[in-house]
Amino acid sequence: MQMRASRRGIKEMDIILGRYAQDRLAGMDAQALDLFDALLWENDQDLYPWVSGQAQPPERFAALLDDIARHAGAR
Repeated sequence: MQMRASRRGIKEMDIILGRYAQDRLAGMDAQALDLFDALLWENDQDLYPWVSGQAQPPERFAALLDDIARHAGAR
C-alpha cells in the first residue's frame, strides 16, 4: 500500500498519500487498512478535491480523508 499511495500519477496526491501512508500504515488495524486500500482505488481527480475540501467525499471515506487532510496541513 505504501507504494500505491506514493505513486499515484498526480504529484500532489503522491506527496499527500505517500507521507500519510509512511506515517500511519504501521499503526492501522485491519479495518483501517481495508478502508485505506479502498480509498487508494479511487481516482486522483476525485481524491484531490476531497482532501483539499473542494468537494464533499463519500460518507464512508469522510473521517479518513479528514485525517489525511489534517496530516497534510490542508485543514
